Amino acid sequence: MSENNLNQYEGGPGGNGGPSGPGGNGSGGNSGSGKDPRKQNIIMFVIAALLSLLLVSSFVKLLTGDSEQEISYNEFIQMLEDGKIETVLIGTDRVYVQPKADKMPQSPVLYLYGMNSSVSYYTGKIEDDDTLTARLLEHGVEVKGQVADGTSAIISFLLSYVFPFILMWVLLSLLFRKMSKGGGPMGVGKSNAKVYVQRETGVTFKDVAGEDEAKESLQEVVDFLHNPGKYVKIGAKLPKGALLVGPPGTGKTLLAKAVAGEAKVPFFSLSGSDFIELYVGVGASRVRDLFKDATKNAPCIIFIDEIDAIGRSRDNKYGGGNEEREQTLNQLLSEMDGFDTSKGILVLGATNRPEILDKALLRPGRFDRRIIVDKPDLKGRVEILKVHAKDVHLDMSVDLDAIALATSGAVGADLANMINEAAINAVQHGREYVTQKDLFDAVEQVLVGKEKKDRIMSKEERKIVSYHEVGHALISALQKNSEPVQKITIVPRTMGALGYVMHVPEEEKYLQTKEELHDRLVSLLGGRAAEELVFGNVTTGAANDIEQATNMVSNMITRFGMSKRFGLMGLATVESEYLGGGARLTCSDRTAADVDTEIMETLKECYEEAKELLSGNRDLMDKLAAHLIEKETISGKEFMKIYRKEKGIPEPEEEDKENQGKADKEDVKSLGTPSDEDGTKKPEDGSIQDYSYSAKEGEGKDNPPQNDSGESHTTGRFSNASSDFFWNDKES
Repeated sequence: MSENNLNQYEGGPGGNGGPSGPGGNGSGGNSGSGKDPRKQNIIMFVIAALLSLLLVSSFVKLLTGDSEQEISYNEFIQMLEDGKIETVLIGTDRVYVQPKADKMPQSPVLYLYGMNSSVSYYTGKIEDDDTLTARLLEHGVEVKGQVADGTSAIISFLLSYVFPFILMWVLLSLLFRKMSKGGGPMGVGKSNAKVYVQRETGVTFKDVAGEDEAKESLQEVVDFLHNPGKYVKIGAKLPKGALLVGPPGTGKTLLAKAVAGEAKVPFFSLSGSDFIELYVGVGASRVRDLFKDATKNAPCIIFIDEIDAIGRSRDNKYGGGNEEREQTLNQLLSEMDGFDTSKGILVLGATNRPEILDKALLRPGRFDRRIIVDKPDLKGRVEILKVHAKDVHLDMSVDLDAIALATSGAVGADLANMINEAAINAVQHGREYVTQKDLFDAVEQVLVGKEKKDRIMSKEERKIVSYHEVGHALISALQKNSEPVQKITIVPRTMGALGYVMHVPEEEKYLQTKEELHDRLVSLLGGRAAEELVFGNVTTGAANDIEQATNMVSNMITRFGMSKRFGLMGLATVESEYLGGGARLTCSDRTAADVDTEIMETLKECYEEAKELLSGNRDLMDKLAAHLIEKETISGKEFMKIYRKEKGIPEPEEEDKENQGKADKEDVKSLGTPSDEDGTKKPEDGSIQDYSYSAKEGEGKDNPPQNDSGESHTTGRFSNASSDFFWNDKES
């Protein structure tokens, strides 16, 4: 887009409510419809006033009833001869008659409003005044003449009609102002944005960790708000908007609050759904009201969370066609083009579905920057744990690096939850400090749930589960590309796992080879292979293993180009990347059938390999299973000690003092074993036992397997924390 077009669009005659012109926003600019809202309000009040006047007249008529009745002149003469007339008022063209019997004391207020309870009569004047006066005096009737004075008539009209009209106008004005507070009836058009001043946010960049790149991009914006002169001097302009994109829980809202806290400016925070209401046009009204308030409080920051609620593409592919949402989006587009960046208004949006946003919203000039807020790496997770643990009393044995390594794929919200769960566990066990065991227990609690202590399995089921889990662990130990075993347990968990094997990597990696994925597949099928090899039968406990293995092979063939038959042909595409969406096949039905055949053949080959490995180490598998049945939970160190002893492999020795010191540090950790009241198991020599063990080279980060429905399925909660679960189908 040329600079001339930008200038015309921003500063054209139709930019801010004026008439339509070249480059403007059409008729009315921000008003949208081109009608003056003041005129609309005046018309509304006039209609309300006329209705009020009608109601007042009806009310007065209802009170007065038929107080004045017209009679013929003959009836008037007859009443006069019968002596029923008390007073007669002679007007210019009428004769007003007050009967004797109906004369009663009147209230002054009722008299002012013409609300007389007695009935009076009137008739047309036929005789001249002298003849009529003589006739009335002859019958002893009091005669009055009408004085020509317009003051009383004016007062009567004012009190009867004008005063109620003004009173009703004032009451309606107060009522509408009270209900709407400037946003229409019942406040439906009023912006719902929460306004935070600097002292109320209390969040700065020091409270945000693990997102250094995103912080760097936003710090430039903060510096622009603080020192606009040096940027304006060189010709730079403040970005109109920045879009924060990333998975849920990565800290997008926290980053926006940190920007406001650092910039020390008002912070308008609201969700995209706050604009949507039942009535069409309300969302657009709220957008106008929001930017109007922001202009009054400039410089300021507007933060719209879940902006995809109103910024969804108008294409029918993404659910377009909703009139209310489209009007709201159009108004947002108009406002973001209309406001002047020199005033210091910055719009921040957050979403985890950028692919469905309207292209007009994402173009430069509206959201100039797209800031990716992704899952933190190992260093980022350590920093996040430190931020959330700064107010928690930690034991000297706590090693946050080990926790960060065990939680690969976790986001900031997950890590904060783990720290809080660890603190709760420490309180429940009567401790004043959080230990390493509390943290690892919190990790497991998030992964697989709490221990299901009331679940009592039969002896035969315990044996089946033990061989199943040992099958996973033993194959991992026999392979060279597997992650080291951290823990094996057959204690049921609340999320449906009857047992599981936890693998914790020694380092974080971002790529996986075909051999590593192949070994992972063989390990996943090792549990079912052990069941068939030992018992000659299979159970439903391998359902989760089979699902993961199938998804992993599917990705290898359709996405990673690891198929012998299809080679480098891409057969699937990933959707909803930041929401864990899976792969959707982009091939024909015939090709999809061939993919299914290759998946089946690959799984069959890996299963036969798993059975071959376990059958060659049957004695070792029996001893490990017996030990697991006895202990219920064993650590990776115990597992590898038995493995090396049976294989005749000597225990590794430390090469130098530095490694020895590192091992001494590791020895203060406690994980996965029964403990005494203070949370650490004390052996006979009085030292603290090491229950965390990493004996082999392992891999950290792997691509999460995805099922054929397009949903990402991972073992445990985190996409990169590898664990082999023995699932109970009745609960899962």
